[in-house]
Amino acid sequence: MSKPENLKDIYADELKDLWSANDQMKRTLKKIATEASDEKLKSMLETSQDGIQKHTDLLKELLTSHDEKLAKEHCKGMEGLVTEATKHVIEEGPDKGPLLDVIIIAQYQRMSHYGIAGFGTAAAFANALGLKDDNKKLRDATSDIYSSDEFMTKLAETSANCEAVAP
Repeated sequence: MSKPENLKDIYADELKDLWSANDQMKRTLKKIATEASDEKLKSMLETSQDGIQKHTDLLKELLTSHDEKLAKEHCKGMEGLVTEATKHVIEEGPDKGPLLDVIIIAQYQRMSHYGIAGFGTAAAFANALGLKDDNKKLRDATSDIYSSDEFMTKLAETSANCEAVAP
């Protein structure tokens, strides 16, 4: 990105960054989903990939609607989160089972929180720019991500964490 000259430039960059973040998270979830043993967790990881794609399509739609170059900006923030998730789940994680499921949930939530922050920020930029339709679509996407995060919290609190404690 060249130096931004106005909020519209910063908004477009945020959308491009989120596109990259989504692509990285989706690829990582595809790998991680195969490691999950809890069926609800595995299902959520697979469903999330569809949601991420839907949000990526939204980002592309918004960029196109503002005559922006349709290109993503590599997201180093998600790159770090993906590196951590890969390390903890794939490279150094325990064998399949409750302990690994707990780690998967934690890594998923870290990546999701990045999305919540990014989509929420983009929605705030859209609001400030008077882009009401963009703002609504981005707030809806943020809400979707929150719902996924809440599902993971409930799964952790009602089963995964409890099973991980059991001998």
